[in-house]
Amino acid sequence: MPELPEIETLRRDLEKEVVGRKIKSVEVLGDKVTARHKTVPPLAERLEGAKVDGISRKGTWLLVRLADDVLALNLGTTSQLVKAAAKDPVTSDTQLVVTFTVGGQLRLLDPKATGEALVAGAEELSEQLPELDEMGFDPLEDVISWNTFGAALTRQRVKLKQLLMDSRFIAGIGTVYSDEILWAAGLRYDREASSLTTQDVRRLHRALLETLHDGVKHRGVSQPGDAYVDYYGKPGGFGNELKVVGRDGQPCRRCRQVVVKSRFGSRFTYHCSACQV
Repeated sequence: MPELPEIETLRRDLEKEVVGRKIKSVEVLGDKVTARHKTVPPLAERLEGAKVDGISRKGTWLLVRLADDVLALNLGTTSQLVKAAAKDPVTSDTQLVVTFTVGGQLRLLDPKATGEALVAGAEELSEQLPELDEMGFDPLEDVISWNTFGAALTRQRVKLKQLLMDSRFIAGIGTVYSDEILWAAGLRYDREASSLTTQDVRRLHRALLETLHDGVKHRGVSQPGDAYVDYYGKPGGFGNELKVVGRDGQPCRRCRQVVVKSRFGSRFTYHCSACQV
């Protein structure tokens, strides 16, 4: 599912495209993505007539900020958030259509309804989405020194990949970017965080920031069979930059040994057994 760079790419696209626009109408075509609205006023009623004041992000949640309310969008494994024209056919996988008075439509496409849309008052957002307050630091937004990062990291007696993917420690990293970060840092996925040396921490801190910023620069990852596209319906280009993910059996781009695909819990992980230690 989309990770931090993909959601940040969409945030920037939305900031450019929809801020200042007024919402003319909202059509909810899939009840599952708005399931949390069982006990709050319907999503459409609260959005129609409102103007978009800004676009922000909390981890992998996109926050469309209006005068009084916030439309929170969370993309799942099969979700796409794309720009459309009112004349474009509405496909069967369309879950939500937001029509602006000027500037076309925003559509949430999701054949399996794995995403989520919720509207809440700005002061009610934490109550409706308590998980937002439980998120760890955001590497694309929060400034954190390597020694502060290391102090938090080395207190953890868990495997590195598990820790990188824990949203309570770092917001928004999944299996793709965790593998790429660990390759860049030269560290094994199953290394215990508490075992890292000062040099290990410095390499991991640098790899974390550089990998995620490169992901944004190339507008995210779209792998074969992956649903992610940007707001304009175009796939991300970072897949061409991946060093280990999807490259099992091929030479490592650093040491030329073979990249390995291993099972880690319920997931697979990609790494070089020679130069990641």
